[in-house]
Amino acid sequence: MKLSHFNFELPKELLAEYPSEHRDEARLMVLHRKEQKIEHKLFKDLIDYFDEGDVMVLNNTKVFPARLFGNKEKTGARIEVFLLRELNEEQRLWDVLVDPARKIRIGNKLYFGDDESLVAEVIDNTTSRGRTLRFLYDGSYEEFRKKLNDLGETPLPKYIKREVEESDEERYQTIYAKEEGAVAAPTAGLHFSKHLLKRLEIKGIDFAELTLHVGLGTFNPVEVEDLSKHKMDSEELYINERAAQVVNNAKANKRKVCAIGTTVMRGLESSVSSDHKLNPYEGWTNKFIFPPYDFSIANCMVTNFHTPKSTLLMMISAFAGHDFMMKAYKEAVKEGYKFYSYGDAMLIL
Repeated sequence: MKLSHFNFELPKELLAEYPSEHRDEARLMVLHRKEQKIEHKLFKDLIDYFDEGDVMVLNNTKVFPARLFGNKEKTGARIEVFLLRELNEEQRLWDVLVDPARKIRIGNKLYFGDDESLVAEVIDNTTSRGRTLRFLYDGSYEEFRKKLNDLGETPLPKYIKREVEESDEERYQTIYAKEEGAVAAPTAGLHFSKHLLKRLEIKGIDFAELTLHVGLGTFNPVEVEDLSKHKMDSEELYINERAAQVVNNAKANKRKVCAIGTTVMRGLESSVSSDHKLNPYEGWTNKFIFPPYDFSIANCMVTNFHTPKSTLLMMISAFAGHDFMMKAYKEAVKEGYKFYSYGDAMLIL
């Protein structure tokens, strides 16, 4: 399949600027692949499609406040710095994106905070917008990380044009987020409320957790018509022994294994044994899933509605079947479903 197969008209008003008032009351479109049938529900109705012994796999990554604003030495120009990943704890080296990038060269210093107590020096150019920064800060590593957290703000997706609000800190985070390291939330999980998780637990649904620290590469536009030539950025992935066991038991017992989000699906498919079992894993993945693709682990998934030509849409297409997915998306646009991070959800069975 080619890039042009994943284009569709998405009206701007369908990009969700705000989340639904209650997490589990977003709309839910249910896709039955076998019957090629579509239903319209609320997210909390998800429970009706699962039985005792089924497994939901969650991504427990936690978003850190990755967006900082600093001032360039001498000129005082305001520069946005987006923290991507820590390269070296001891030397306080970070991979970042800067904006406007044309003003930031090797050797420049940036000052952060009213008291300018945090300083960063540009030591390398990595891409057109990418830089490597060395942070200079008088204090322990723990104090330095606290300083970053205090100065940073929630990194809402670029398409949300409004200012970050206090409520975003809590809402742009899943309620089961534990392991800090993502620069974007695994958004399918944003729809789960404590109440819904409790109800699922009481019904006998099992949960397994993995950690995939979402990077910005997930959202990089695909710019090649031949999808096999697109390269995904690497993201850190951890799957422990317990998660692998829970998933493999469910598979052996022919239960549902539901990937909650595209990041979970990518994580699961990154560590598959030759006999289609899930292996524990610790490392990096740059797995890119697009049609045609045979999935080994999950047999259903929850996901949000994604933007045209995105790698996320390509994965959904591989899982749901391209024609059925495009039909569902056409219906979603007609019915006014909200798209992207704070948008509505889809359950593919």
